[in-house]
Amino acid sequence: MKIAFFNSKSYDKEYFEQFNNDTDIELTYFDGTLNCETTELTKGFDGVCVFVNDQLNADVIEKIAENGIRLIALRCAGFNNVDLEAANKKRVKVVRVPAYSPSAVAEHAVALILTLNRKTHKAYNRVREGNFSLERLTGFNLEDKTVGVIGTGKIGTAFCKIMQGFGCKILAEDPYPNEELMKSGIEYVEKETVFEQSDIISLHCPLTHESKHLIDKPTINQMKLGVMLINTSRGALINTKAAIKGLKKGKIGYLGIDVYEQEEELFFKDLSENVIQDEDIMQLISFPNVLITSHQAFFTREALQQIAQTTIQNINDFKNDKQLKNQVTPGQ
Repeated sequence: MKIAFFNSKSYDKEYFEQFNNDTDIELTYFDGTLNCETTELTKGFDGVCVFVNDQLNADVIEKIAENGIRLIALRCAGFNNVDLEAANKKRVKVVRVPAYSPSAVAEHAVALILTLNRKTHKAYNRVREGNFSLERLTGFNLEDKTVGVIGTGKIGTAFCKIMQGFGCKILAEDPYPNEELMKSGIEYVEKETVFEQSDIISLHCPLTHESKHLIDKPTINQMKLGVMLINTSRGALINTKAAIKGLKKGKIGYLGIDVYEQEEELFFKDLSENVIQDEDIMQLISFPNVLITSHQAFFTREALQQIAQTTIQNINDFKNDKQLKNQVTPGQ
């Protein structure tokens, strides 16, 4: 079975080749993104392997289906970039990696919190320049702070447990409360309560039509003055322009993001010699209380191994007409 592998990086090749030794799956790696302009590359292939910034809208799916593509293998958990209805109409199966080291993403969210709070990134740069001053490096104790968690799936659950270890009070919001978390003392409340009472808010929910711009001007206005906002889920959960205004007014005291609404033009690329045209990201970078990482929360050895293993298994199951246990269907 021939698979066109888009958005490939050196680490992708390393782990996928490691776990593809015992199959007859042929992977062809493309550096670029799968979108309307690159669908011609899928001719001669049976399936595509894609990541978070590949755009599989109805037009793209129609074109790749005409080229003979029968399988879309997502090497990520989220599938908001795939038009599932269009795929279903064209009888193109969609599979994903539903969970790959939830601890990796949860731990990165905590790293953003600690770095923003204790300003270790600034201290590191100061010391390298011979500046050992503590001026303007004041942080706060996490103990007894109220942490709001939107979404308590596997990643959100892992995050809750870590923050409990710091002695935080956890307020959670999720349509499907986790009984284990409730037994451990975590309180499930409405979103409005999370926004109003939390010192730190961390987003761990999927991107859907309902959750897009979950964080906007009205919800920011509900938050405590100086709130810390963390997003390691999907960029479009936050209305970037509203967040910038919140930062300027001091309503948002800290912002840590590993995802960005327009990241497909930026993340996973070396643009150090380019003039970046995205004014919003450049403005965010200029704020001293904003910390941005480029979608690296998942980026651990354990997660890369799980992604490669599960994706290869998904493709192999499709090839052998086995049940697709990680299939994504319309309505999910």
